[in-house]
Amino acid sequence: MKNNSVSKRTNYLVHGFIILLFILFLVFVILRQQTDFEISRLDGYMALIAEGFIKTVLVSLGVLVGSVVTGFTVFLLGKSNVLFFRAFVNVFTEVIYGTPLLVMIIITAFVIGPAFNIFNRPVTGILGMTIYFTPYMSNIYKSAFSSITDEQYMAMDLFGFTSYQKYRYIIIPQVVRILMPPLMNNFSLIIKGSALLNVLAFRELFYATDIMQSRTFAYTEGYIMMWMLYILITIPLSQVVKYLERRWTLE
Repeated sequence: MKNNSVSKRTNYLVHGFIILLFILFLVFVILRQQTDFEISRLDGYMALIAEGFIKTVLVSLGVLVGSVVTGFTVFLLGKSNVLFFRAFVNVFTEVIYGTPLLVMIIITAFVIGPAFNIFNRPVTGILGMTIYFTPYMSNIYKSAFSSITDEQYMAMDLFGFTSYQKYRYIIIPQVVRILMPPLMNNFSLIIKGSALLNVLAFRELFYATDIMQSRTFAYTEGYIMMWMLYILITIPLSQVVKYLERRWTLE
């Protein structure tokens, strides 16, 4: 027990030292800029930045929920007995895997959307992000449900479990346990990917920062603040994922 306590203390000290090095590196970079770093230059634009921050979070949540639903649909189609559905899933997955996210957003907003008389570019851009993350979500479902072995299904049938009992007590608890960490990782990727919506003039965090910089010329201050705000969202998410993995590994 004592060795374990010392190991944890050492781990905290090393991580604290690395964080200090990171902060010192950031200070060094700021001091090496050609213009003075004045955070006060952002005064009057914090409401704009806050609006962009909130929109980034809301859009990311919307894409997450949408891709969770479409991903599950694609997962079910991939397991269908109908050859057409399975072939559709295979082709759709390969097309998305071969397409960069930025290209997917632009194609959806400027090509696919107008073909269906949809000219709201932010909406079509968000739809493009949802489509892009769909096969990744589908793969998460595939990995989660594959954890339920044939022996478990046989045991459930042997003990006469109803469909409700199978999903309530056996399948769903195991699937959720495996599903949550990669789901949170995908959410982090969605948040970072939402910055690409700035090409559609959508006022998420990146675009709001760009507007502020064009008016104040506070480029260094703006980029540093934007970076910190993205980290403010993504690092807690990564810590939640690690916590869930540790907790469920011990169970």
